[in-house]
Amino acid sequence: MELIKIGRIVNTHGIKGEIRIISNFPYKNQIFTIDNTIYIDNKAYIIKTYRKHKNFDMITLNNFTNINEVLFLMNKDVYYDKNKLLLKDNEVLDSDLINYKVLTKDKKIGIIKEIFYASSTNKILRILLDKEILIPFNSPQIIKIDKEKQELIIEVI
Repeated sequence: MELIKIGRIVNTHGIKGEIRIISNFPYKNQIFTIDNTIYIDNKAYIIKTYRKHKNFDMITLNNFTNINEVLFLMNKDVYYDKNKLLLKDNEVLDSDLINYKVLTKDKKIGIIKEIFYASSTNKILRILLDKEILIPFNSPQIIKIDKEKQELIIEVI
């Protein structure tokens, strides 16, 4: 089992043991579902309820019904089993994209060195070719992502 970080518990909400999670994980809709298992400190917890509130993912966990029972979870990272994540062919985790080989149409070869967010929805790839370039992930410059070969084919303007 390979665990991937999906967020961080930042607070509680109310008195019934609801937990507030901050997360920019792109595939949250697969993870935050009722009866799904998440991991905190390598211990499995089952999601009992889920709702979205402002920028937060709000959950309650099975067997916890009071704020005092969940206080020990504050400021802890939340993980999910990567093998249970069902990604489509064009979907790739940020952590997997690092060190992908980058090929351009004019046969230059480079590598993805970093991924960062310019805003909450604007993911930027830092690519090292003969010089460093920045490309938005949702850009039409990205022609193809090959997960098998771990390659990204781009068109440099």
